[in-house]
Amino acid sequence: MKKLSLGIVLGISTMSYAQTNPAITAWLQNTTGIMGSHYVSGNPTVINDAVEANVQTVQYSANWSYITTNGIPSYHTGPFLDGNPSLATDQNAIFKFPLYPTQNTGALTATTGGNIGVFINGVALFDYRDGVAWNTGTNSLCGGLPGMSPCPGGPMASQSWNRDAVPAEKLGFDCSKGHPAMGNYHHHQNPSAFNLDLTVISTICDIYAADGLYAINPAEHSPLIGFAYDGFPIYGAYGYANANGTGGIVRIKSGYQFRNITNRTVWADGTDVADGPIVSATYPLGYFREDYEFVAHPGQEEYLDEHNGRFCVTPEYPAGIYCYFATVDVNHNSAYPYVVGPYFYGNKTAAKVTSISEAVSTYTSVSNVNGITTTTFNIFPNPTADVLIVQSSGLQEGNIIAELVDATGKSIQTQTIYQGSTICYFNVSTLYSGTYFIKINNGQLIKSYSVIIAE
Repeated sequence: MKKLSLGIVLGISTMSYAQTNPAITAWLQNTTGIMGSHYVSGNPTVINDAVEANVQTVQYSANWSYITTNGIPSYHTGPFLDGNPSLATDQNAIFKFPLYPTQNTGALTATTGGNIGVFINGVALFDYRDGVAWNTGTNSLCGGLPGMSPCPGGPMASQSWNRDAVPAEKLGFDCSKGHPAMGNYHHHQNPSAFNLDLTVISTICDIYAADGLYAINPAEHSPLIGFAYDGFPIYGAYGYANANGTGGIVRIKSGYQFRNITNRTVWADGTDVADGPIVSATYPLGYFREDYEFVAHPGQEEYLDEHNGRFCVTPEYPAGIYCYFATVDVNHNSAYPYVVGPYFYGNKTAAKVTSISEAVSTYTSVSNVNGITTTTFNIFPNPTADVLIVQSSGLQEGNIIAELVDATGKSIQTQTIYQGSTICYFNVSTLYSGTYFIKINNGQLIKSYSVIIAE
């Protein structure tokens, strides 16, 4: 009888984990057959893939969650205009995350090349690096890219001056600020489209329109967008001003800044190292990770620590937890160290695994089916003569239907904003001029907007 009672208690407890722990519930499970898609250079028509997007399965035990994913987002990927020949391909991956992450109180654990976390759509997170560095012996760049000599110690071995992928590889990022490494599509930075930034620094979206995991909304606490390999959650760019959940919504700021240097001879901590290239138009400040220094901001809780995080209250963690943030500057352009790093705050216990070796339960999200997490939509351009765009703010947990109807209520077109994306398009070039309406719904009417079609 005691064993039976214990089993009931454990069953209830495990069920409670599944209902409340975001490491189980936050993943975007694809229950409607959303498929990936991509562009190739020179062709602005999207190509549909035969690989399911987002997360396929979420399983959990008392201490771990297991995320099965193809690593493919619901938003379009590509092209990668720096000569990268790879496409985003099926990763057939299982990721293991701790349900109860812990602070690392020992020696710091540096982030590494490759996966250091996973976004809630199953797409990989990389740190700042791209495997290219300055070879102080030859006074030239080294790494694994074509035409480069290998770096001492191997292509991912740290050197005195290590290149930052975000500025250096900007040409190779698609509209969603991502690219693949040997097929492993990933983001180094905030996964919101270039053309949604307040100052647009890439024109890739002009021809190869796409979006991203979420759209920054300065009026709302940014969504939970992923988990780092130490198990701690990752949020978007905005949060509560104060760690206790008060003070209104503000942009959460990186504590790192450019060093005041013209020559690269020492690190920020004063360590004398072999010289890197002088600061120039070819190698501007920020081209190497070591161009930054951390500055504490006592009393200013919107500034993050050296790991790019803080302990704070969030909508998903009302009791508080340590959180990373995908930092951006005042123009919403990505700000170093971008998400995590250069060292993890917690014990790095998450990993990519080949199988699950313990008894687990399967979690199927009900709320993620046709879930809307925002009622704010931007309809533009309005008036328009050719293309009408519907853009949602925040992050969408499920598919949203946008319907174009005429003044009599007749349905003209329907489009879908897919789970884990933010945008859909209507071709209105063949419609008569006049007033039309966009109706947004997830099975029930959420919003209706008046639009003008003008020849």
